[in-house]
Amino acid sequence: MTERVQLDRPALEALATAGTFTGLGPDRRAALWAAGAAATTRAEHLPGLAIGHDAPALPGMTTFELASADLWATGITAYRHPIEFLRTHLDELGAIPAGRLLDVPDGTRIRIGGAVTHKQRPATAGGITFLNLEDETGMCNVIMSIGMWRRARQVWLNSPALLVRGIAQVGHGTVSLVADQVIPLDLKSLASSSRDFR
Repeated sequence: MTERVQLDRPALEALATAGTFTGLGPDRRAALWAAGAAATTRAEHLPGLAIGHDAPALPGMTTFELASADLWATGITAYRHPIEFLRTHLDELGAIPAGRLLDVPDGTRIRIGGAVTHKQRPATAGGITFLNLEDETGMCNVIMSIGMWRRARQVWLNSPALLVRGIAQVGHGTVSLVADQVIPLDLKSLASSSRDFR
């Protein structure tokens, strides 16, 4: 296929990560392994000369890795949401699932953990910055003051998942969280440390 379409390596890697080629035979890891060699294969080249098409025996992807790969490559997942793998840890930290935010009284200090889905920069004219967090139950709008943005700027910019503490603003069927603390969540290490061995 790559001989005709001539996709570059990043495009082929994204397609392999999303599972596009699994219907043709290779699993995601094998397809990702072969993406580099496939990107250099062209119709005018002699067949069979590219090195790297055949992947060694690789372990299958865990459900968490499949969900994370889908979310990275496509923005959605047919598997479980990656934050679902952290729910026990988030519950221990006192984080509320997004689906229960409307039950929280206005003005309550709460915690929520989730994957960062949107960042609004530059800030509004008043210096306010907005961020969306998503967990397996829904989304939460996070509001950051100028000071909060400056204090935690590197965390906000570099972390794909966060635990945010702040004051809930509940009204008219919506909830926003005015952040006063942010902690990065390491999805991979937390998920791998809490595997389900059923």
